[in-house]
Amino acid sequence: MKKNDLKAQVAITVRACQEKKAADISVLRLDEQASGFTDYFVLCSGANPRQVQAIADEIDQKLSALGVQPKHIEGYTQADWLLMDYVDFVVHIFSESARKFYDLERLWKSAKRLQLADLEKPERKSTVKKTAAKRTTKPKTAAKAKTTPGKRSLAPRARKRS
Repeated sequence: MKKNDLKAQVAITVRACQEKKAADISVLRLDEQASGFTDYFVLCSGANPRQVQAIADEIDQKLSALGVQPKHIEGYTQADWLLMDYVDFVVHIFSESARKFYDLERLWKSAKRLQLADLEKPERKSTVKKTAAKRTTKPKTAAKAKTTPGKRSLAPRARKRS
């Protein structure tokens, strides 16, 4: 999956949480060395089991419209900690008490916290950096001819302009 597609899906997930009035929405970009199983966590809280389920339903509806289905959903019936696994990102929807108890943000403190605006920014292409680097480098000058002491170089000398 393309990086921009993944970021767009996570952004849609965050907006779906916002639409259902989820509390304390958090996006964590997991460190590649620390987590080999997913790239992002989306965490939020619902005030009661019905709201937790409504948030999950909204996420599922928005992503299903794009053809993106969760590989696994866990905890829907109890709605205390509902987990939606989309492989490249995982959504955790907690009751307020479960969120405090498990404190995933503390467990994944090495993860980078992102805002919705960070997800919606277009990625800078590496080719832009390379092109800019080429423009800022000094042009290469012709190598001077090697001379031995006492002998004159055959390379032409630059004339001074008046």
